[in-house]
Amino acid sequence: MLLGMSQEKLGEALGVTFQQVQKYEKGMNRIGASRLQDIAKILDAPPSFFFEDAPSAGGASQSGFSEGNSAGFVVEFLSTVEGLQLNKAFASITDPKVRKRIVDLVVAIAAAEQARSN
Repeated sequence: MLLGMSQEKLGEALGVTFQQVQKYEKGMNRIGASRLQDIAKILDAPPSFFFEDAPSAGGASQSGFSEGNSAGFVVEFLSTVEGLQLNKAFASITDPKVRKRIVDLVVAIAAAEQARSN
């Protein structure tokens, strides 16, 4: 639901039931490579999105160019009411200039908060 698409809508786009989508999400059914490619295309995300922080052969997670392991923080934030509301509202803004100004505003507020606490 984070991307504004229900399991039912995703299922319709894939040609499967929403119950099947639930089984994919819960790991009860495996997703083949071609199905994963279809899901990524529907959600407008690269297939690598589904493997962020996945363990590598050596057991360490692969985070690409990320700064440390922020996945836990992101999941924790998005599990709050405020995090979900903020993310959904921000995702609904289509003007890239407005989105940039919002990000700049939030960064400035966070910097001011940090400066006050130091």
